[in-house]
Order: sequence, then C-alpha cells, then structure tokens
Amino acid sequence: METNRQKKIAGVIQQDLAEILQSAMRESGHGVIITVTKVYITPDLSDAKVYLSIFPTENRASIIEETQEHTNAIKYKLAKRTRHQLRRVPNLHFFMDDSLDYIEGIDKALKGENPDPIKNPEILPKRKKM
Repeated sequence: METNRQKKIAGVIQQDLAEILQSAMRESGHGVIITVTKVYITPDLSDAKVYLSIFPTENRASIIEETQEHTNAIKYKLAKRTRHQLRRVPNLHFFMDDSLDYIEGIDKALKGENPDPIKNPEILPKRKKM
C-alpha cells in the first residue's frame, strides 16, 4: 500500500518527467507522443518505476531503450526541476505501459473484429501435456 508521501512524490515526478520527455521527443524529431502513465515509488523513496505509453507503437521498443540509456541525463533534469520539492531524486526505471493495447484488444473482441475462439478453436494456444 502506498503512503500519502509516496503518492505526492510520484505525482511530482510524473508531471515533471512528462514535460521533460515530451520536450526531448519534440527536439529529437521522432514524431511520437510520449505519456507518463504511472509512477510507483518504493517505500524508502530510493527507486521509481516509471511507466510510459508511446504512440505510435512502431518505435516503442527503441524509444524505451533510448530512454533507459539516457536515464542519468533525465534524472539530472528532473533534479534541477524538483530541487525545491525533493531532497533526493529516486533512481528511475522505465517500463512500457501496454494497457492501451490491452484495451484495444478487448474493444476489437467486443466488436467482433477478432476471430472467435469458440467457432475456431485452432487459434487458441495448445496446452502441453505433462
């Protein structure tokens, strides 16, 4: 369970990271929209898991990898922005947020765009016998 302090720090980090990453994407000319969907802070406030949603999804893996390579520069920019709010900036760990893909899959299934596994059981993954 997250404490109020963890939630407040996560909110500050989420807002500032979103601005930092969006401006970096504009400057790099990738032509993508990047959103910080959620930030989880450990109870000791030393680590932050940052979930990113990237649109369009074609370049998602390379952008996450590039973001992970530049973690120190991003952390430095975040420290400059939050110097009056946080004593220490937590270590940042970036992950891909695929919840929009999951929602899109459910939406397609409800609209009947995906093949029906009841009528066509061959599309289901085969179970391995032990």
